[in-house]
Amino acid sequence: MKATITLLPGDGIGPEVMAEARKLLEAVATRYEHEFTLDEALIGGAAIDATSDPLPPATIEKCERADAVLLGAVGGPKWSDPNAKVRPEQGLLKLRATLGVYANLRPVVPHPVAAKHAPLKPELLEGVDLLFVRELTGGAYFGEKGREQNGQVAFDVARYSVSEVERVTRRAAQLARGRRKKITHVDKANVLETSRLWRSVVTRVLSEEFPDIAFEHVLVDAMTMHLLHRPASFDVILTENLFGDILTDEASVLAGSMGLLPSASIGDGKSGLYEPIHGSAPDIAGQGIANPYATLLSVALLLRHSLGLEAEAQAVENAVSQALDAGVLTRDLSATGAVSTTQAGQWVCERLRDSA
Repeated sequence: MKATITLLPGDGIGPEVMAEARKLLEAVATRYEHEFTLDEALIGGAAIDATSDPLPPATIEKCERADAVLLGAVGGPKWSDPNAKVRPEQGLLKLRATLGVYANLRPVVPHPVAAKHAPLKPELLEGVDLLFVRELTGGAYFGEKGREQNGQVAFDVARYSVSEVERVTRRAAQLARGRRKKITHVDKANVLETSRLWRSVVTRVLSEEFPDIAFEHVLVDAMTMHLLHRPASFDVILTENLFGDILTDEASVLAGSMGLLPSASIGDGKSGLYEPIHGSAPDIAGQGIANPYATLLSVALLLRHSLGLEAEAQAVENAVSQALDAGVLTRDLSATGAVSTTQAGQWVCERLRDSA
């Protein structure tokens, strides 16, 4: 297979974990006789420094012509002023809109070794296998924002259309069919009109188009408790943009570290945006201790969803799992004997090359 993949290292630890992802993609290409063109571009704070634009036109062009896009992380103290007119996260939001990716997929499957670092009782993590499907291009993040009355009043408008809810619900249902055929829709329908729209549309689409999928509606405040008290009872969790952002970060504690969780942002086509769920971690940037596994697992999602390479995706996931089994742990997972970012990435690449 021939494919073009745009790499966006970004800020903080982004370049460090992206370096390991590049090596892994090259190892996959060699091992399975593919031809990957890896094209790097600027985004976020690095792009602001170089061009005054968090998503320069040259980056947009490379991303639009790519078969998939892999992102490291954006942001950092240098660009953290919330009142600044140009901020790193604007580049990421614009990129999502530009690529038309509307469904953010975040799998959460605790590995036994890493689960020891989770703050929950081990028995609560048995059988946990979650897939969050977060709507990505609507809601308060993209609605009208502003200040009134000389800055004394602020507003953020949350807007959703029927078509936006329909398409992400259908995508969640399609994914649920390949899993345990259960969807938990999370909203705040007792208060918010957007949630009432969501609830009615989700009910209609699943009832009429996906009768084989069981579903339930759970209020977001209750879900924050259920996710930690009985996480194994959920399968696919569908929700809107803001709630999804919060809940997926909460769910990271189930895995033991945010450094283990990948994500995929997909739309109607094959191209997608892939990234670890962690941020730029400026406090450890440049030290060579960042956990690259979430980025490497994001490579697996890229191979699966954009390139259709299931065997290769499983080989990457198996190699990361074997690394954890073998105790190849970065500092977030091991107080003693921790390996470096480069050592962890190298171990995974070597295991993949040696796989049958």
